[in-house]
Amino acid sequence: MTTGDRTGSAAIEDSLSAYRALLDGGEDPSTIAFAGDSAGGGLTITTCLAARDAGLPMPAAIVAFSPGLDATRTGESMDTKAGIDPFFTRESLGHTGAMYLAGADPHQPALSPAVLADLTGFPPMLLQAGTNEVLLDDSTRMAARARAAGVDVILDITADVPHVFQAFAGVLDEADRALDRAALFLTQHVHSPATAATSAR
Repeated sequence: MTTGDRTGSAAIEDSLSAYRALLDGGEDPSTIAFAGDSAGGGLTITTCLAARDAGLPMPAAIVAFSPGLDATRTGESMDTKAGIDPFFTRESLGHTGAMYLAGADPHQPALSPAVLADLTGFPPMLLQAGTNEVLLDDSTRMAARARAAGVDVILDITADVPHVFQAFAGVLDEADRALDRAALFLTQHVHSPATAATSAR
């Protein structure tokens, strides 16, 4: 993707710039995690792709809640979860996706990493999704692709919950438990600044 192509790339470039600023400011990458939900979950992956391709060190970990990772919309869950997902339909995603793509071909790694990206060298990754969402297969296929590339990946699927169910923390027990698991994952992989400074000596 060239810098002149702003279709779908502005968010990636902005996120990459923020990451560069952290590194240039002296932050140790072992103290940084990329985390996001929905489209932001997808951005955790695509920003990591951009960082790797730019020769930057990888962050310590990635956490993605119900990420959107396939602009081609070829996952089986797009159809098998139709009518079950309370938030999205193929048609609604097609509408918003068309605005994001603005005519660009979705068959490129930065737009459909679950089916096209080379994930070699990626940091440990936690993908959380619910069984009631049409984007479920974005996570399942990303996990399979990550494993094939030798990436340490956890696919954490919760039954009978919708897209970004973690937002219902304090209301849904499933959300509270999922966030606890995400916190444990981050604790296991992300160093505190003090720990990073000590290990660098």
